[in-house]
Amino acid sequence: MTIELHNTLTRKKQVFKPANPKRVTFYVCGPTVYNHAHVGNFRPAVAFDLLFRVLRHHYGGEHVLYARNITDIEDKIIRAAQELNQPINAITQKYAQIYRDESAALNILPPSMEPAATDHISEIITLIDLLLQKGAAYCEQGHILFDINQFDDYGKLSNLNIDDMIAGARVEVAPYKRNAADFVLWKPSTDDEPGWDVPDQWDIKGKGRPGWHAECSAMIKKNLGTTIDIHAGGQDLRFPHHENEIAQSQCAYDAPLAHIWLHNGFLQMAGSDKMSKSLGNIVLVRDLLKKWPGEVLRWALLSAQYRQPLEWGDDLLAQSKKQLDRFYRLLSEHDDSHDNQKENNKTQIDAGVIGSLNDDLNTPGAMAALHALRDQAAAQKGNEKNHAIAILKASGQLMGFFNHQPKEWFKQDFTQSENGLNDTEIEALISERGKAKAAKDFARSDEIRDRLKENGIIIEDSATNTTWRRE
Repeated sequence: MTIELHNTLTRKKQVFKPANPKRVTFYVCGPTVYNHAHVGNFRPAVAFDLLFRVLRHHYGGEHVLYARNITDIEDKIIRAAQELNQPINAITQKYAQIYRDESAALNILPPSMEPAATDHISEIITLIDLLLQKGAAYCEQGHILFDINQFDDYGKLSNLNIDDMIAGARVEVAPYKRNAADFVLWKPSTDDEPGWDVPDQWDIKGKGRPGWHAECSAMIKKNLGTTIDIHAGGQDLRFPHHENEIAQSQCAYDAPLAHIWLHNGFLQMAGSDKMSKSLGNIVLVRDLLKKWPGEVLRWALLSAQYRQPLEWGDDLLAQSKKQLDRFYRLLSEHDDSHDNQKENNKTQIDAGVIGSLNDDLNTPGAMAALHALRDQAAAQKGNEKNHAIAILKASGQLMGFFNHQPKEWFKQDFTQSENGLNDTEIEALISERGKAKAAKDFARSDEIRDRLKENGIIIEDSATNTTWRRE
């Protein structure tokens, strides 16, 4: 089976053919680590984690190199450090680790590599020096800028003319630019800002730091090569960031930066515009994880195909939780001791699930296939049922779902009121109820059952024990 992906550059879906199937290269623009990430920031992280899983399924985990960078030098980071009176690396290390922890909560696999901008200063300087030598960059008032007039295909990715691109993006129009769309490769640093020495041959003096766009091009060249198979990110990165990456890399190395470009659609708050810090309508993943399991957030983020806009709200989360509950109830009937197939073996993955994922990550189609698998498995018995549930579980796990034990899944409670019962209190009440039943105090036993029910706790008695789950 082949994988087809919608290439932003060509504006059509095409069969994915890596340059080397033994070394599939894939880069996604990662976080700028100066604050907590909002859920909109995690849409590309989840969507392209799914692509990473699909590529690993096709080519083998050892043959897919996925780099997701960390931007750890940027003006917003410098301002945050100054406002908090903390060292920059204290800020970046803190929020990079928070991002990793929240990613893990959403079942996002660690990338093959996680390059950081500050670890690639020499590579960034080499890139800029090459552009200066080729006449594609110039020095002006302590800055080094890329001259877009030296790249005839500038704007090809965005499919916009220069004036429209500038009007629709945050492009600084400074007096030292030859063209309003020229972008900064290197900027001067003040004494209280981080900076690095520049080569003697540059026509600027003093310490400086790289521009955002140059960082990604240099990290890609160092870690993945001159031309990679796939470059991905949010729709808002098409211009100026990805457009600028293409221009500087192609001018420097006389080769395309990536064969396929992928961009996910915006997350929108119900009845609002796209989710963004500037609009003040963000929802932090940190806060969502206090109310919902990470797997619910992942299901919600994948409920629409990645290129389409997705309306975010409590209704979507509640529906996602309800659907996952139905799967986990069936998974609780699975007897692992009779499953002779290994998890995630390719023969276990349902054709409908992988077929939909191969079609430009058609997650609604893949989820529909999971629902059909669940219904089929529920109608079977014995070994056939066990086998059908095993296929369902493996197919869901390919998408990053079904990683909890069912009994633990149903004991989670992120949405109870502050007065709700916690796990310890529930266990204590069940223990007390057991003692009341043994003493034939049935009135007290029924009283405890009613209290548990009022708090949304369902208890199930068997001949040997009592189990419970949240309703």
